[in-house]
Amino acid sequence: MTKRVSYTIENHIAHVRLNRPDKMNALDPDMFQGIIEAGQELLETPAIRAIVLSGEGRSFCAGLDMASMAKSGNASGGVAKSLTERTYGNANDFQYVCTLWREMPMPVIAAVHGVCFGGGLQIASGADIRIATPDARMSIMEMKWGLIPDMGGFTIWRSNVRDDILRELTYTNREFSGAEGQELGFVTYVDADPIARAMSIANEIVNRNPDAMQRAKSLINELPDMDENAILIAESVEQNRVMRQPNQIEAVMSQMQKRAANFVDN
Repeated sequence: MTKRVSYTIENHIAHVRLNRPDKMNALDPDMFQGIIEAGQELLETPAIRAIVLSGEGRSFCAGLDMASMAKSGNASGGVAKSLTERTYGNANDFQYVCTLWREMPMPVIAAVHGVCFGGGLQIASGADIRIATPDARMSIMEMKWGLIPDMGGFTIWRSNVRDDILRELTYTNREFSGAEGQELGFVTYVDADPIARAMSIANEIVNRNPDAMQRAKSLINELPDMDENAILIAESVEQNRVMRQPNQIEAVMSQMQKRAANFVDN
């Protein structure tokens, strides 16, 4: 079996690639498992400060491989016993391939090209930042198959896509481009070379205090469920965790001495 997901690590950046190019990286049971395994391995790998997520071949991810799932004999494709079973914290296997990127302590940047449909769009949405080619093809595709999006996308979309837009795209499974996706809230930046743009942002991230970066991501993740009082105290709590620590002091000294910072990965 060809490994469904591969990754390389260089300069504190992990480049994760969906690796089923002959099927436009469509999601079969092995792909689901491969994404989860790659995520768990990266969580246990020290010194990773940013992740770039992309797809090999012509597309980012074409969504569910319906033929493969049908052969499995059940809706879950043999990945999970039941959709309501919580196998990873508050998520099932299918949801976790989206939510794991948001749960990663370090920032994740998705580089999208070609087709990004259904589950593929939900996986990309799990990233902190999404770069897409102007002509990328995107869709909340599930209604085409008589299904609803159920891979964690709604947890992300609620904070960056307008309610009526989300309803229209969910109800109609209308296809939209990467350029339109930026207008609608699904895409952060449009770029003809999304991997290069993602790597450029990742290189900026790895030159910042990794402790502060992780604390900032944690706080931003919690914002949709917090009121003003909770946000204010959370800011103070997280700041106390990084202030006057070695990496924060190094950030200040490197700026004052006009040199590259030498951070320690904890």
